[in-house]
Formats: sequence, structure tokens, C-alpha cells
Amino acid sequence: MSTLPDRLEVLQGTLDLLVLKTLSSLGPLHGYGIARRIEQVSGDLLALNQGTLYPALLRLEQQGWIASDWGVSENNRRARFYRLTEKGTQRLEVEVSRWRRISAAVNAIVAEPAQ
Repeated sequence: MSTLPDRLEVLQGTLDLLVLKTLSSLGPLHGYGIARRIEQVSGDLLALNQGTLYPALLRLEQQGWIASDWGVSENNRRARFYRLTEKGTQRLEVEVSRWRRISAAVNAIVAEPAQ
């Protein structure tokens, strides 16, 4: 019997926010490190698969919000390390503001008493 909570997929439209915030908090990380950090901070509630994460990292890099360099991981493996750019820092502020507005609106609707 697993002690892990039922894992949830990342809500559509929130992956950019989660990746940008993780890089803002921890600095350069490889993809596995980003995924693992998001899982840890969420109490293993959110699950990220590589098929979702790596295309998102490529897209974020193409938009100039993150940049990457090759390096060596803590396991002595070659890995691409992603870091937040100045443009990414500005985008993170937009994404955080957007998330706060959306979550406040959803919370208001959920809190409304049933009739």
C-alpha cells in the first residue's frame, strides 16, 4: 500500500509558472531537478513527466524566458542546466499575478454557499 497521495497532473497553463518559479528560487537546474523540486514542494501531489517537461523547457527557451548550458550533474552525468533570464524574471511576475487572480476567482466561486 502506497503512502503517497494521489498524484495530480499539473493544471493546464500552470507549467510555465512552476518552472519559472523553481528556477527563480533555486537557480540553475537540470530538467530532472526541476521536476523533482516541483514534486517535493507540492508534497508529491503534483507529478511531472518528461514528455510534458522537456517540450515546455524548449518552448520557454525559445521565448527567451530561460537559457541553458551543458554541465555535469550531481551524479557526474552530462546534463543541460536551465536558468532564468531577465525576460523570464519579468514573465514570472506576470504569471504569478495571473495565477493569483485566477485562484482568487475560483476560490470565491467554490466558497459560495449552495442554494
